[in-house]
Amino acid sequence: MSLSMEERLKRRKLDALKRGVHRLKSDEILPISTHVVGIGKAGAGTIVELLCSPKPNASKLFALAIDIGDTDLAELRLLAKSMPTERAEITIVPLDVPKREVLLDGLQQYPEFLKLEYPLYRWNSSREPWLTPTIDLPKAGSHINRAVAKAIYGLAYYGGSRELEGVLRRFAASVDAVKSQAAVAVVFGIGGGTGSGIAVDLTRHLSNRLFGRRVLLAGIGIGPCDGDPPERKGGHLFPVFNELDCLVDERKNRGVVTTCGELFRNPFTAGFIMIPQQHMWECTRNLAATQARGNQEVATLLTWRDGASLWETLRLLNWVAAPSTQHSAARTPWGAKWIHMLGFADASGRSISIGPALPTQMGLLPTYKPEFIEAHVPSAADSSKMAWAHRLEEAFAPDVEPQIAGGAEEDSIQFILPSISKADLSLFHEARTVYDSEDQAVKILDHSLLLDQGILLSEPSTRVQGMAGASLRGSDSWIAVPLSDLRGGE
Repeated sequence: MSLSMEERLKRRKLDALKRGVHRLKSDEILPISTHVVGIGKAGAGTIVELLCSPKPNASKLFALAIDIGDTDLAELRLLAKSMPTERAEITIVPLDVPKREVLLDGLQQYPEFLKLEYPLYRWNSSREPWLTPTIDLPKAGSHINRAVAKAIYGLAYYGGSRELEGVLRRFAASVDAVKSQAAVAVVFGIGGGTGSGIAVDLTRHLSNRLFGRRVLLAGIGIGPCDGDPPERKGGHLFPVFNELDCLVDERKNRGVVTTCGELFRNPFTAGFIMIPQQHMWECTRNLAATQARGNQEVATLLTWRDGASLWETLRLLNWVAAPSTQHSAARTPWGAKWIHMLGFADASGRSISIGPALPTQMGLLPTYKPEFIEAHVPSAADSSKMAWAHRLEEAFAPDVEPQIAGGAEEDSIQFILPSISKADLSLFHEARTVYDSEDQAVKILDHSLLLDQGILLSEPSTRVQGMAGASLRGSDSWIAVPLSDLRGGE
C-alpha cells in the first residue's frame, strides 16, 4: 500500500530529526543571545533565577520586568542593583493603578490612541470603552482582572508622554545592537490576570512594531497548579487560550488580521512553550518550591550552552532541516497544535519520576500523542540513555523512539512535548466549563486581546452566524474565525 504525500513527509521529517538535523555540530559556532521580558510575578521570578544562577559562558542579558505595582518586583530590584553592567542590564517598570476617573478618561481617548498605530483606524460604532464607569479597581499587588490589566497597560503605553512605549523602544534597540542572532522570551503566568492580560498586547507591540519581526520572540507561559490561589484557575483561562490560539495558529490568525489589521499578525515568531507546574506541586505540596523549580527549568532552557540548547529546540519545534541561519518565522508554520510543553523530571527519581501517570499529572488528556521526543539529561546519566528512552516511550508513546541528548542541569531530565492543541489540555476544558457559567459582565473582564477593537473574542459573533467575536457594547466589529474552533471542537 502506497503512502500518501503527508505520510511520506512525516516519515522524512521524523527520520531527519532522529539523525539530529536540528542539532548544532560540534565545530559549528552559532552565538545566540537570549533576552527576557518578564511580566507579572512569574516573569520577574524567571529573571531573578537567570541572575542568581548564571550558565557557563552566558552572553550579556538584557531583561525587562513589568508588573502592576511594585510588590513582586522587590527581590529583582534588590538583585539588579548588585549586577555588573557587563553581565546584565535590567529595566524594571512598575505600573501604577490610576484613579478610576483617570483610567476611564484614558479609555475614552482610545480611538485617538489607536490612530497613532492605525492611521485609518475606525472605532466601533458605540465608541464605548470595555470597562464600565462603576468598575472597582483593585489595589496594586492584589489580583487584577485581565481587562483591567489591559487598560492599565494601554494607558501607560499610549497616554501622556508615552513613557512605556519609550521603555520598550530602548529595550528593542539594546537587543538589536547585540552582534549575534538574538532571541527574546516573553515570560508570564497563564493564570495571572496581569501577566496574561498584558502579554498579548506587549508582545504585539514589541514584535510587530519595534522589532519589525527581525528578532525571534518566544512566548513562555507558566501554567497554574492547585497550589495557586483559586482566581488563577478560573474561567478567564478559556479566553487566554483562545487569544493565544488566534495569534499562533496561522489559519485563525489570518482571520484576525483580515478584520483587525497587520499589527495582529502572530507576534510569537519562535512559537509558544507552556511550562506545567501541577506535577511538581503534587510532589512537593509547596508552592514556593514548585515555582522555584519551574523558574530553574525555564532558565536552563533559555541559556544552557550559551543559547545553543534553545536554538536546537526552536529548530526541532519548527520541524526544520533548513539552514540554522534561516529565520524561524520563514519556516513551517504552526496550525491548531501550536502549544509545545517543557517537561521535566528528576534523574534520581526522588520527587518527579517519569512513568505512566506523568502525562495526566502534567495536564495532558489521552487525545495527545507526540510524534517525537528529545530529552536532555545530565552527562552523568549518559549510561542510562536506553532506560530514559524506555521510560519516556512508556509514558507518552511517541511515534518514534525518544532520543536522548546531553545538556541538562544536575539531576534534571528536561524534554519537549511538541505540537499540542488546546483541546488536549484538561485545563482548557475545565476553564471552558467555568466560563460558560459566568454572566456577561464577568466574561468581559476575562478578556484582553481585541477589547479595543470592540470585540469579545470568545463569544458568538452578533453579526455573522457561526463565527466568533461578539460585538462589544453595541459595536459592529467581528472576526473571521469560526466559533467552533474556539470552543475546542466540543
